[in-house]
Amino acid sequence: MKTRGAVLREAPGKYEIVELDLDDPRPGELQIKLVASGLCHSDDHIATGDIPAGIFPMAGGHEGAGIVTKVGLNTPGYEEGDHVVFSFLPGCGRCRWCATGHQNLCDLGQFLLAGCRPDDPTSFRLSLDGAPVGQMSGISTFCEHTTVSVHSTVKIDKDIPLESACLTGCSVGTGWGSAVNSAAVQQGDTVIVMGIGGIGINAVQGAAHAGAANVIAVDPVAFKREKAQQFGASHAVETIEEATEIARQFTNGQGADSAIVTVGVTTGKHVAAAFAAIRKQGTCVVTGLGDITTTGVDIPLGELTLFQKRLQGSLFGESAPSFDIPRQLQLYRDGLLKLDELVTTTYSLDEINQGYEDMHAGKNLRGVIRYAG
Repeated sequence: MKTRGAVLREAPGKYEIVELDLDDPRPGELQIKLVASGLCHSDDHIATGDIPAGIFPMAGGHEGAGIVTKVGLNTPGYEEGDHVVFSFLPGCGRCRWCATGHQNLCDLGQFLLAGCRPDDPTSFRLSLDGAPVGQMSGISTFCEHTTVSVHSTVKIDKDIPLESACLTGCSVGTGWGSAVNSAAVQQGDTVIVMGIGGIGINAVQGAAHAGAANVIAVDPVAFKREKAQQFGASHAVETIEEATEIARQFTNGQGADSAIVTVGVTTGKHVAAAFAAIRKQGTCVVTGLGDITTTGVDIPLGELTLFQKRLQGSLFGESAPSFDIPRQLQLYRDGLLKLDELVTTTYSLDEINQGYEDMHAGKNLRGVIRYAG
């Protein structure tokens, strides 16, 4: 079938709306009509070249939700009309990582930027003028329709609004899990969250939900500091230096129990500042991305060793999507997790570049593409 989608032809570059050819689903696959897609910074990292794409053109988007329109042969468990949230990290259920409860590290994740089917590097589901088009994370949620593996979908109840549910496919799980799983926030903790965008605001939610006594949000944008306090932050300041001083006031001069780095374009300087803000045996969680080829973080090795500090990377907040997405949606139903309030502005597919301009200008917690019909 024909569908419209936002593609990158090069990096650096901007998204271009084109008409694409989309294949029907094969065994183990679904064709889905998109209802909503979040505008995540990771797709902008593809556009800037901070994260290298394996193929161009690349159809962007990895945070979305929609309705099943076709089911591939021999694909049990799904039927037309089912509502699904995409997981940008697939889960095969069989590799070492899935089998030991670390679904976010599934071996299929190695193909996220390749744009092809994981079992065949020459197999694609999108094409443009007869040439293959890659699918970001194998799902390409910046398309009106897409064909994906069941490994990348989670079926949800039909009463949950898809515009809000789509956020659990990346930003909610990544931010929430950075606090709850990676930082292991405990009752009474003092936590710093550095960078209050789509990920950081959910790290604030997660830390508050886990029982942190003090959640200190750091962002230079006043709008984001105000929003952070609505999502559970006890303090909101412009700089990491201010946050560090506040944390020490609550910890007898020791420093924060954990600091979570969710800056939109993360650098070694951000990580070093967060590392300096934590106490002995504290945890510095690095979730944000920048140029992924960058090396080096200027931290004192003696402080790392002698203070037993922990520097912890976090992919998707160490989530297990097939379990955590339904659990987060239940928390939403129970009034314990804010989703609707995360959506600052909605856009049409044709307005995608405006959405990213607004993200860079600090106007949104999360911009969301809402598809017509």
